[in-house]
Order: sequence, then structure tokens, then C-alpha cells
Amino acid sequence: MIDTREAYLAAVDAIAAGTGPVAVDAERASGFRYSQRAYLIQIYRRDAGTFLFDPPAVGSFDELQDVIRNEEWVLHAASQDLACLREVGLDPVRIFDTELAARLLGLPRVGLGTVVEQLLGIHLAKEHSAADWSSRPLPQAWLVYAALDVELLVDLRDVMVERLVEAGKSEIAAQEFDATLAKEAKPARLEPWRRLSGIHAVRGPRNLAVARELWLERDAFAQEIDTAPGRLVPDSSLMHVVRALPATKRDLANLKEFTGRASRSEIDRWWAAVERGLTTTDLPPLRAAREAIPLPKLWGDRNPDADRRLKKARAAVLELSEAIAIPVENILTPEILRRVAWTPPEQISAETVAAALAEWGARPWQIERTAQLIAQAFVDADQNDENASDEAS
Repeated sequence: MIDTREAYLAAVDAIAAGTGPVAVDAERASGFRYSQRAYLIQIYRRDAGTFLFDPPAVGSFDELQDVIRNEEWVLHAASQDLACLREVGLDPVRIFDTELAARLLGLPRVGLGTVVEQLLGIHLAKEHSAADWSSRPLPQAWLVYAALDVELLVDLRDVMVERLVEAGKSEIAAQEFDATLAKEAKPARLEPWRRLSGIHAVRGPRNLAVARELWLERDAFAQEIDTAPGRLVPDSSLMHVVRALPATKRDLANLKEFTGRASRSEIDRWWAAVERGLTTTDLPPLRAAREAIPLPKLWGDRNPDADRRLKKARAAVLELSEAIAIPVENILTPEILRRVAWTPPEQISAETVAAALAEWGARPWQIERTAQLIAQAFVDADQNDENASDEAS
């Protein structure tokens, strides 16, 4: 592992002398740390070799960025790594995503190990994928695993390029890769504390207030010490407190279901949060603030016309998915289809539906293949409704 500036600069020189695309991967410590920073960055390039960088020790990656910025980067599931790579200054302008390519090629399973075995005939062990990559020193077996994650990516990319050409999907892939690069981070949730596991079963506003204060306190503390919140106090423990509503700190400490490595060592912290929840006048509503259109299962009662449009359009897109061997969620993001079905253009046509799809972020190839299908599905849904009304009258 490269953990000095001298070794890093030597590696950059070697990578600059390499040829062809650059394979890139990053390992985080999800489930162990609060942050999603990269704790290991792997680089492979032909005629250069494989390099494992320790980001906290290396510091600035400006020199590496200058060398590889304009090269094609090969990643597997790029959307998972781009944020932590950008955090250290590594930002590509062109990528090839082997996981996304596997989806577009219609492969039944798209995990790296499975795809490598299917297309290259090589078994790739994945036993350290959930390891704590923030720990030091990293075991040799982990480093070998990390190296294998990039050493085969360029070979895999070459096979996939040929298959995409044969399937007539090269332009589709190019648009999807560009969209992955351009995708913006999701906006923060309005009430993130409602992600607590089991919160949906809580009915009292006072209980919800305690849940909110406990979640916010745990999140702030977890961020402060860079530890995954669930490793301090699990959701299940917080929910026991929420249901019990202890009246005193002693009651909280005596709650046997309140477990976790920080449940007792930080008891003052948790009790202060409980007190805030018990005394606040800012009680949260029972239902979460609406951040999106209703769940489709509710459409039948709330918007029957939209429900019919969505079901017809889904069936049409599913048929297309099977015909061209691309997963239905890659042909068109389900959220885009729901939004267009919920609020369709005033005049339904292929052109107006295409404009609506584009407004919600559909790619040109998706619009080209689905706009007419969706428009026809909407028309059929409306006609079926009219026919049913005529028969009823």
C-alpha cells in the first residue's frame, strides 16, 4: 500500500507511462464509519501495473488527477464510488461502467465477481467486500482482494465493448455513462429521522418527538467521532426508548432493551435528548411531509386515471424490456414514468410525452424507444375508462 508522498509520486509517474484506459476502484468503511470517504483507492493501467493508495496518508491527489483526468476510467458501479473519489480530487470526464454495461447487455447478475466469471472465465473471490477499510494496518489478504478488483476491469471492459457493438447498444451505453457522470447528489431528506427502522408503527406525536431528538443526537455524535450511528446505539434500541418513554434518567438506564456500545457510556447524552422530546412544544405530525407523489399502491383511490395510465405504460415498457434484453428500470427510471403518469401532458402524443420525459431527465435513447409506447398506453387507458363509463350508463 502506497502511504508516502515519495511513493505516491513515483506511482503517478508509472501510471503516466502506462497505456490505455485506467481501472479505478475505491474502498470505504460503510457500516463502520459515519463518513463515506475512501480509505483505499486502487488504480490499474496496462504497462504500469496495480497501485493501492492510502488516501489519508497520501493527502492531495492533484498530480494523479492531472495524469489520468482525460483518460477513460473503468469502474464497476461507478455511481457508488464517484462521490468519494471526487472528495479527494479525482474526477473523470469519461467513464466505462462495467456494472451498467452488464445490465445493458442483459446479464442476469451484475456483481463484479459474477460478471468476471461469466465473461472472462475467472473466479473472483469477494470475501472482504464488507471489511472495515479504515483499520490499519490492512491485512495482506485484503490488499490482494482490493488489487483483484481492478486488475481485470480493463480486460472486462474490452469484452463488453465488443458485445455492446454486436448488440447495437454502444450509443445507449455512452449515454448512460455520461448520465452517471452528470447525475447530481440527491437532496437531503426533509425529515431524515423518519428513516428509523420501525418508526412507521409509532402513532403518538410525543413518541415521535422523542424519536426525532434521539436520532438527531445520535447522528450528531456519530458524525463528530466518524462512527456509523448504528454501531453506537442500534435503531431497535432507540425504538424501545421511543415506545417506553422513560420518565427519568434512571428509568432509561434500567431499560434492558436499551443496548449498544454507547448506550450507557453516553447516558447523559441520550437522556438529554429524551428530555427534549418529552418537553418540546414542537411536536412532529404523524405523517411525514410529502416529498414525492403518492405510492402507486394508493393511486387507485386517489387518482384512478393516473393508476390506469401507469399500469398500461408499465406493461408496455416491460414488453420492450423483454424484447431488447435490458432491465425495465434501465429502460426508464420508474420515478420518471410515475411522474409522467401522475401529471401527463394536456394533449397526449408521442411528441408531448417525449418532452415530458426529457423534462424529468430521461436520456435521448430512452425517449426514442419509449415515448410512443407510453403515449399509446395513456391513450388506451383513457379509452378503456371511457368505454367502461359508456357501458355503465
